[in-house]
Amino acid sequence: MAEVLVLVDHVDGAVRKPTLELLTLARRVGDPVAVVLGAGAGDAAPVLGEHGAVKVLTSDAPEFADYLVVPKVDALQAAFEAVSPVAVLVVSSAEGKEIAARLALRVGSGIITDATDLEAGDQGVVATQAAFAASFTTKSRVSRGVPVITVKPNSAPVEPAPAAGAVEALPVSFGEAATGTKVTSRTPRESTGRPELTEAAIVVSGGRGVNGAENFPLIEALADSLGAAVGASRAAVDAGWYPHTSQVGQTGKSVSPQLYIASGISGAIQHRAGMQTSKTIVAINKDAEAPIFELVDYGVVGDLFAVVPQLTEEINTRKG
Repeated sequence: MAEVLVLVDHVDGAVRKPTLELLTLARRVGDPVAVVLGAGAGDAAPVLGEHGAVKVLTSDAPEFADYLVVPKVDALQAAFEAVSPVAVLVVSSAEGKEIAARLALRVGSGIITDATDLEAGDQGVVATQAAFAASFTTKSRVSRGVPVITVKPNSAPVEPAPAAGAVEALPVSFGEAATGTKVTSRTPRESTGRPELTEAAIVVSGGRGVNGAENFPLIEALADSLGAAVGASRAAVDAGWYPHTSQVGQTGKSVSPQLYIASGISGAIQHRAGMQTSKTIVAINKDAEAPIFELVDYGVVGDLFAVVPQLTEEINTRKG
């Protein structure tokens, strides 16, 4: 069976959930070959093998940590030339998209971004995407070269499928551009104890209706009762009520959780573009004419300051 390259997203060998989702999708079109780069690369192999990787190519060269994305592109290109895959899959993050775009340019291939599903077609891999702020669903395939595809987190289930997972060292020759931009310092991001926004199964977001940073603990309490991530609309982050890293929308992060709860968010197209592919959408807004109600599965017309605390209390009671 043809092989599919999967670039592994990990932290010191701990494989992140979106990569396991990529392995599920990769198995639909071929045999997954995982590419693990950086510190702890060898530690990732057992988990990757448990989830379908027939082969694990590893490289722990210091360049991956000391410089920006070009060393990873060099390595992925080396894997591409060694394997001759039918597709290359990358997680649809800011870094992932840059790596995918650079690789596609180097190997003369087309690129598809933010795919939500994959299938094998008569003329190659077919990707499903949401278009025009998720108002339409499209199916696409590249017309030249081997498709390089970035896939949105939460697009597929994590399905264990034990495979060989044979580990092989990946020889990499770095070009001059690889060391052109050096990382001079790092500041660890302060942990909230909540799931990563783009990977979370449940997201609770607050908007202009929250009416101030001092009221966002209401949103956080609801999120914590559900084990959810916290998001915010552009209006909320622009007002300084919540960090920009939590912004959901066209100019923020794109999320696709199983459950999305929007509190005090009107539903402008900018916000909808970042969350409209969520599986189930619930909105709480006192304006019955708010655009958000056009796309929800469940809507509550009411004051969030009354509804959200009651909802949080009821969830905690049922959990208790």
